[in-house]
Amino acid sequence: MNPIKKGACRLVQHAFHIAMPFLPYHDPVCFSSLEEARPLFRTWENKTVLVVTDPFLAKTPMIALLIDTLFIENVSCVLYDKTQANPKVDDVEAALELYHQYNCSAIIALGGGSSIDCAKAIGARAAFPNKPLSKLKGLLKVYKSIPPLVAIPTTAGTGSEVTLAAVITDEKTHHKYTINSFTLIPKYAILDAEFTRTLPPSLSATTGMDALCHAVEAYIGHSNTKKTRQYAKEAVRLIVQNIERVYEDGNDMEARSNMLHASFLAGKAFTRAYVGYIHAIAHALGGQYNIPHGLANAIIMPYMLEAYGQAVHKPLHELAICAGLSTPLESDALGAEKFIQAIRSLNAMMNIPCEIKQIQEKDIPTMAKHASKEANPLYPVPVLMDQGELEAMFYRLKNLEVRQKELIQKYVFSTYRSHPSI
Repeated sequence: MNPIKKGACRLVQHAFHIAMPFLPYHDPVCFSSLEEARPLFRTWENKTVLVVTDPFLAKTPMIALLIDTLFIENVSCVLYDKTQANPKVDDVEAALELYHQYNCSAIIALGGGSSIDCAKAIGARAAFPNKPLSKLKGLLKVYKSIPPLVAIPTTAGTGSEVTLAAVITDEKTHHKYTINSFTLIPKYAILDAEFTRTLPPSLSATTGMDALCHAVEAYIGHSNTKKTRQYAKEAVRLIVQNIERVYEDGNDMEARSNMLHASFLAGKAFTRAYVGYIHAIAHALGGQYNIPHGLANAIIMPYMLEAYGQAVHKPLHELAICAGLSTPLESDALGAEKFIQAIRSLNAMMNIPCEIKQIQEKDIPTMAKHASKEANPLYPVPVLMDQGELEAMFYRLKNLEVRQKELIQKYVFSTYRSHPSI
């Protein structure tokens, strides 16, 4: 990236960092179970709510339990159960039609990040009935309050129950974009590890690595604070200590509870300190090939952390120490190497691949353009990269070695290691 563009990016990021204490961040009111949330539902007596979930969860006892709880409190509900992984614009519009048809006054999202993101986007459209989602993408476009939103996560990974972002895919253009507004932070969250009990091992793995990515990107970025560093370090510690346990035994409820808490902490960290190029690339891959977000983050993470080089050695060493992977006596470089290797080892143990075979060379320039547009200038990454440098990362993920070497020579990834202040 040229010096002028770098300077402009850092100026924007610095301005947001200064403004952070004055921005209207808030955490949802949290309940530990549906039973504990019943007084809330009681205030909605004789009203109708929209329940947003996916086809799989719609067939589980979880939905029945939610509907029964609402019925006891005289709350009617209408179910939208067609949310897809990487929720689409059509999902949002179809659910919005139900919301208006049945005169709903609140939204409950039960599911992973996809269902919660879909529900947030429905709320945004309800607040702005005359604006398509494409006009609400970006930063602070949803400035009106959305209907009351309750998030019930069934995965321990996205942290969507505490974030201000909704990620939506336009299936016509294969463009995955974010809607970022404080009004999208759910008003309430029900954090009950029992709702994650039936999560299969593969999803326990990828959603858990998603949470790890949130914590890591928040910690190594330039907009972290004392609080976000605390959130991120505790999240990393909990994930490293518990993710293998939930992968191997889904009924280990102590580990499930720890992972759910870690996801919540990581969400608090990155919604205030932002993410980085790992997420930008993952969003581009999700939009183009419908690759699950947590899976993409898990694969990309070690490659991008290596590409940042010396700029992240110190913070990664600090994370390695808090996770019990390194000691303060070791060098920052060694501690960082151990941390990155631990990510690779976790991926391998949980059968997460080390490359993304779906990548087509013809799609790389477009995906790199989308990733660059999403990340620059907002994401306070340790090392700034332009579209060409991000292209090289896509080749690396595809393992197209010849082309990758050409781009690496052109953009010189090794310079990042010798210029940590870039």
